[in-house]
Amino acid sequence: VLKILNKFYIINLRIRGDLTKTEKYLRILAEVRKMSFYEAYSEYLIYAQKRHKKQGFETLSRDFKLHILPYFKNKLIVDLKKIDIINWETEIYKKNFSNNFNRNLYYEFSAFITYCVYCSYLKENVVLSVEKFKKKIELSKHDFYNIREFRRFRRHLHDYVLKQYFNFIYFYGPRPGEAMALRFIRLRGKNVDIFENIHRHGSRELDTPKNQSSIRTIKVNYLMRFRFWRLKMIYKRKYGFVSDYFVFGGKKPLSPTSIDRAKKKACEEANIRPITQHQFRHSYATRMIHKKVPIDYVSKTMGHSTVSMTVDVYLHQEKRETRSLNSLNF
Repeated sequence: VLKILNKFYIINLRIRGDLTKTEKYLRILAEVRKMSFYEAYSEYLIYAQKRHKKQGFETLSRDFKLHILPYFKNKLIVDLKKIDIINWETEIYKKNFSNNFNRNLYYEFSAFITYCVYCSYLKENVVLSVEKFKKKIELSKHDFYNIREFRRFRRHLHDYVLKQYFNFIYFYGPRPGEAMALRFIRLRGKNVDIFENIHRHGSRELDTPKNQSSIRTIKVNYLMRFRFWRLKMIYKRKYGFVSDYFVFGGKKPLSPTSIDRAKKKACEEANIRPITQHQFRHSYATRMIHKKVPIDYVSKTMGHSTVSMTVDVYLHQEKRETRSLNSLNF
């Protein structure tokens, strides 16, 4: 009730054009409550937790803890000025984060300040009054393996479960978290239903996929179905079998760190440049586009929300790629 009354009082002052009174009122209100930046953030976390998926909320709280709170936690929220945001952007820019990370950080900060405006802790969104981070020239990070490179890498994977994990991502393009979350109950003959995702960080609990488009069905060939059957037999001999087991791991899903260690070792033994787990997914998209597979089919199988996302990330990258794809054996 007090918040509603405060809101109406401020609106009335603004209608009258008495901005000085508005500013004084906001300052008095904040000082009476002693609303520090950290207190406002703690309140915002409760609000945000109800409106974000678990993975998104964990990312939000981690970004704030590492890259926003250290600069502002001792300030009163009402004392936040444009120059503070400019100085913060300058410090963040020095850390040489990617353009994508800087953009997300800016929007996370802006969403928090919008909440503060809504709650009458601030008169306006000071973050939006400052320009977004300037884009830096970045080298392309969309590396991939052609089929010869992948086979060379795969020969040095000595664990059958890990080998099939990378086979699935490379030849069918799921996100690593979706592959880790895949359970036998989701296998229906030649159809694989993607309904779940696992966070790479934290407790690695099962969650819904990244977006609605990520809930999809992937068709696999006979060889991949045979590989799934062999995995099932391995788990059955080892500790019995239930349909709720994970395809890649059995009772528990594979650990991202274990996967990365095995991947690094295989790359060293194969004497081949390492790529990230996600870049095995890039390899799928690059191969499909190079084979002239319709872009809408590639987008659908990868779970992209729009075809334009696939075009922007992969088709344009294909045109810019300095490596000559024609010299590669796909």
